[in-house]
Amino acid sequence: MANDFISNPAILDGFTRFQSVAYILAALLFILALAGLSKQKSAKMGNNWGILGMIIALVATLSIGVVAYAHDPMLAIGLMIGAIVVGGAIGIFKAVRVKMTAMPELVAMLHSFVGAAAVLVGINSFLADPGNGTYDNAFHMGEVGLAVFIGAVTLTGSIVAWLKLSAKISGKPLTIPGRNAVNLVMVLACIAMIAWFVNTRGVEGGTVPLAVLTVVSLVLGAHLVLAIGGGDMPVVVSMLNSYSGWAAAMAGFTLGNDLLIITGSLVGSSGAFLSNIMCKGMNRSFVSVILGGFGGDAPKKGGAAEHDYGTHTEVTPAEVAELLRESKRVVVTPGYGMAVAQAQFPVADLTRKLIDMGVEVQFGIHPVAGRMPGHMNVLLAEAKVPYESVFEMDEINDEFGDVDVALVIGANDTVNPAAETEPDSPIAGMPVLRVWDAGKVIVSKRSMGNAGYAGVQNPLFFNDNTDMMLGDAKESVEAIIAAL
Repeated sequence: MANDFISNPAILDGFTRFQSVAYILAALLFILALAGLSKQKSAKMGNNWGILGMIIALVATLSIGVVAYAHDPMLAIGLMIGAIVVGGAIGIFKAVRVKMTAMPELVAMLHSFVGAAAVLVGINSFLADPGNGTYDNAFHMGEVGLAVFIGAVTLTGSIVAWLKLSAKISGKPLTIPGRNAVNLVMVLACIAMIAWFVNTRGVEGGTVPLAVLTVVSLVLGAHLVLAIGGGDMPVVVSMLNSYSGWAAAMAGFTLGNDLLIITGSLVGSSGAFLSNIMCKGMNRSFVSVILGGFGGDAPKKGGAAEHDYGTHTEVTPAEVAELLRESKRVVVTPGYGMAVAQAQFPVADLTRKLIDMGVEVQFGIHPVAGRMPGHMNVLLAEAKVPYESVFEMDEINDEFGDVDVALVIGANDTVNPAAETEPDSPIAGMPVLRVWDAGKVIVSKRSMGNAGYAGVQNPLFFNDNTDMMLGDAKESVEAIIAAL
């Protein structure tokens, strides 16, 4: 009885109309979500718009199933709801367990799911509608080929990024001889396979080029990211975000799904813009990141790897507390070390205590301060640091000369003056936070033996106006609070 009711032409027409309206509404909400996420103050609302848009998109997907399987719509709805429940349960399980420090690798793994979906959708679409020689079908085969190509590169590239970020494999770049030529040959081979695939007829004719395309694309994606070192990981995460968006868009073309095309294009283009911002923040070109070879494992021992900067001086948390108490303006510059130590909460407590004492406290955030774009902003927001106290590098960099104390917590490459003073440095030209212009610099660092992603020594640690506060960042900040 339920099947007969839903299969009624008038009811099906209603589902189709609802789908069109839902697509438009969901697309608008996704655009509003991106606009909201562009600023800290509106980020929470942007997230809410995105959640609402995705709920509408899922409901619209159910209506598509009803229309597509009019002969048995209840079965279609049951299967889709089952998939949503299973996928949602896995997502919630991972979301509540993941640590903030592990967020970059989780994001990388989620990108791989998008790539896998694009590959599976492409292959299934080919099996359901193989080439027949017509122009329309040739265009469809081209869509399938591009979906498989981009999806496969995203799949294995994201898996390798996850392995590197989670330290399951070395972060050192794999620099085999002629790697760029190898990549070029694989790209040309993929283009040739797509051209061959477009001109085939039937399953038998298209299976070989599609299989070769899939395998070569998978190898290409893995090799591209294997050649990229830890120093470029922030760019890699945003780059894979862009890839996953374009993979989703191509899957949308393959399925004839307008909303998927719009959503994928939004993700792909925003990821590309973000990659560009990250590259500028590291003084790197996108092409140089793709070519790889930069940012390997950090040296195991401290000291001046290339220059003798002298000796460093150390300070106790109690002495830092006295210095902060006497200051009028303090700028905190966090790095990934703060995230690892989970020090954002005591840092927020320290901020509130200093503000209550009449000290002006601000935060300076470098675009690549962490393993993922915006990582530091999220950590500070999690700890309830006031949005108005958080500034991007360009907003605060020229003001360090008026700062009494620059408190560096777990940052290294992003506050390295060698980027401006040493033309032969691997990070030469990279925009950095000029904390050394402050009256006093306090660097909270676990030990002198840990270098940054770029694996180069930081002369800041040996400056006359710099003191090192060695030890766990969380414990050190808590000791400062106790002393205050």
